[in-house]
Amino acid sequence: MKHGVFVSQSLRTGGRILVDQLLLQGCDRIFTVPGESFLAVLDALHDTPEIQTVICRQEGGVGFMACADGTMTGRPGVAFVTRGPGATNASIGVHVAMQDSQPMILFIGDVARGDRDREGFQEVDFTAMFAPLCKWASRIDDAARIPEYIARAYAVAMSGRPGPVVLALPEDMLRDVIEAVDRPRVLPVVQPVCSEAMGALMALLKDACDPIAIVGGAGWDAASAHYFAEFAASIGLPVATAFRRQDAIANDCPVYAGNLGYGPNPKLVERVKAADLVIAVGARLGEATTDGYTLITPDHPGQILVHVHPDPNELGRVYRTDLSICADMREFSEGAALWEQDILEFIDGTDAHAEWLAWATPLSFDTPLDLGQCVAAMRERLPTDTFICNGAGNFSSWWHRYWHYAGPSCQLAPTAGAMGYGVPAAVAAGLRHPTRKVVALAGDGDFMMNGQELATAVQYGCDMLVLVIDNGAYGTIRMHQEREYPTRLSGTSLKNPDFAALARAYGGWAETVEATADFAPALDRALSQTGVRLLHLKTDVERISAGTTITALRNR
Repeated sequence: MKHGVFVSQSLRTGGRILVDQLLLQGCDRIFTVPGESFLAVLDALHDTPEIQTVICRQEGGVGFMACADGTMTGRPGVAFVTRGPGATNASIGVHVAMQDSQPMILFIGDVARGDRDREGFQEVDFTAMFAPLCKWASRIDDAARIPEYIARAYAVAMSGRPGPVVLALPEDMLRDVIEAVDRPRVLPVVQPVCSEAMGALMALLKDACDPIAIVGGAGWDAASAHYFAEFAASIGLPVATAFRRQDAIANDCPVYAGNLGYGPNPKLVERVKAADLVIAVGARLGEATTDGYTLITPDHPGQILVHVHPDPNELGRVYRTDLSICADMREFSEGAALWEQDILEFIDGTDAHAEWLAWATPLSFDTPLDLGQCVAAMRERLPTDTFICNGAGNFSSWWHRYWHYAGPSCQLAPTAGAMGYGVPAAVAAGLRHPTRKVVALAGDGDFMMNGQELATAVQYGCDMLVLVIDNGAYGTIRMHQEREYPTRLSGTSLKNPDFAALARAYGGWAETVEATADFAPALDRALSQTGVRLLHLKTDVERISAGTTITALRNR
């Protein structure tokens, strides 16, 4: 190699060329369920110990692991699946990566070039299928162009609003033996902040009476969090986080005001409604964050909206924006922190932080297993930089409300609301950060979507704690059902296996917990173990979420 580029023009298979490009881009891990359609890639990986090949049990888990890995590294998580069923299974990860603005590349082994358009074995038009789900979908028909496509895939996945790229790989193309010119490592293009725009923002802040910031999303990282928290604290600006972006800044920041999304603090909701200036940094202000575009409406009369985002296509896309700033999140946050702030009056957002602390302190409920007290016990025993990984379901509301996050990246949770994300994300976190604590949270319905990836966790020695919250129902849908059609149950009840026995069958340690007093001792025993630990928490469906009960819904 010379300056990070393979200079040899020796003959290589397409599969070898592709793996060489991944090495040049810094890829050190791929997630896959193997398929005969990309055997040439698997053969090249056999001679490439620099890249760990993680063999998963279903392509949905593959996609989620790659999505979570990209979230943690800032460079695309890499997944390989086979055509047809493999690709359709993996599509859920592509959808999450797109809605969550996270870099990812999905490679799909495909039918041979000469067999296209015959509806061959497992044939799908992947460009047509994935185009609406990702930033770029294409196919590589010429092995000599593999370096070009891989470099472009990395650039697209990381540029502007990060997201997924999908590339189809005809199996015969991967077997071609040719010469190819490698491409160097791609770095994301960084958009500096415009000084005039920053000045305009400061002028708006100077005139505002009740401003608030909403942060987290595209391009947000630890440096962005550090600088923005420094800026916000220096002027007392209350900072809320977007849905499932609670780790966007450290929750002990004196102006952290809590999270938006499902079940937010009513006092935070009122604070956002009363704000005369809303500064959205990195967030898209999507449906979940804005409660169906009602908390902040697309035209937001009576409010000034400043939207800071790394992708110009997001600015003005949904919302009338009074000041649009296209900039890299780190550049913007550092610029704000370094700005002369003596022109700004102190706003005192500490009241907002006090409101959040009160909201985030669990009360005791007369229920056999009180999940709020379970979170409190976890907070006493686990560090705030623990990875909290969850899929979709009301079970997550207790941790969304009561857990305190240390900052990026501690929360791996899909804003797209996909079920089955928690266990695969925890596997990715355990592999990427083996010395940090990792917790996977899953409801009973959620766990059964990708619980088989416990086998992957055991195979690769992941050190992780799994909590399965079992109320015998698809709880979120049951909640909506009780709200709209009280007592008329249909399609939401579940008959579940013994999850503790299932975990032991996979090779993990497990216990079942049914009472609040038993949780902390069981957690202590779990934390004294290594490897995969699972606590099967049997809860009462009556306490349907952290904020309400079925009885309360029926009595509305």
